[in-house]
Amino acid sequence: MLRVAFLRLCHTVAAAGTMSGALDSFLSFSVPTVSLSELRSLLASGRARLFDVRSREEAEAGTIPGALNIPVSELESALTMEPAAFRALYSAEKPKPEDKNLVFFCQMGKRGSQATQLAHSLGYTGARHYAGAYKEWLEKEG
Repeated sequence: MLRVAFLRLCHTVAAAGTMSGALDSFLSFSVPTVSLSELRSLLASGRARLFDVRSREEAEAGTIPGALNIPVSELESALTMEPAAFRALYSAEKPKPEDKNLVFFCQMGKRGSQATQLAHSLGYTGARHYAGAYKEWLEKEG
């Protein structure tokens, strides 16, 4: 995670032109989120791709329908691999950096937030975090 934060800071420095401006921008980054009602709407219209960043064991015990399980520990590797390798490993198309509504979630919220920050640092500008996480989904939808 430290490497990702450093890379994000480097990209921000390049964009801002100065270290102080970049640091202000870097420190003020807030993770874009999606609420349960918005997630329901996005899923109903087919406009979201869900990524369950919990462990394989957690996801096998239950997940949000349609979610692709990529444990947060594998996410950086997954998002930087070639599309054919991604497809072979995950049996799904690799998201594109410009894709909208790439929604990351975990059990309680922390790993999903980290995953969203990581995706943003790798150029996935449409990455969003379902802060309610699987816990909320299970309570309201399960």
